[in-house]
Amino acid sequence: MEDLQEFLKEKKYNKIKFKVLRTQHLLIRALINGVKGNFILDTGASNSCVGLDRIEYFQLNVQISATKASGAGATGIETKLAKNNHIQVGRWKNKKFHLIVFDMSHVNEALVQYKTKPVDGIIGADILLKGNAIIDYSNHCLYVK
Repeated sequence: MEDLQEFLKEKKYNKIKFKVLRTQHLLIRALINGVKGNFILDTGASNSCVGLDRIEYFQLNVQISATKASGAGATGIETKLAKNNHIQVGRWKNKKFHLIVFDMSHVNEALVQYKTKPVDGIIGADILLKGNAIIDYSNHCLYVK
């Protein structure tokens, strides 16, 4: 496995560790607008998201959105849009990133039922695609370029 890590390092990928929660969700830390947060790494989420209750915490400038969100167990969720945010995952950065903002209480209630701490949001496929991400499940690492 060290060969893979060396290969990715040579290709200028950054290695970011993640934790596997009791719920089998992948937990990763990220900075939004310079503020640390805990996020579920979700390849099935099309967009990266932040909870409505974290707008002030992450200093988001939100606007109304006509888009409705849906996910496992929930559909038709009202959303807001926060444009042009600075996001950093490991050393990977993007300065004009848009985030979906919605009520994540159903997600966090499910986590708490499994005695897991709530999260601030979700890192989705939009960031993973931009970062040319590679997930190494066996070593609990995300690589982004």
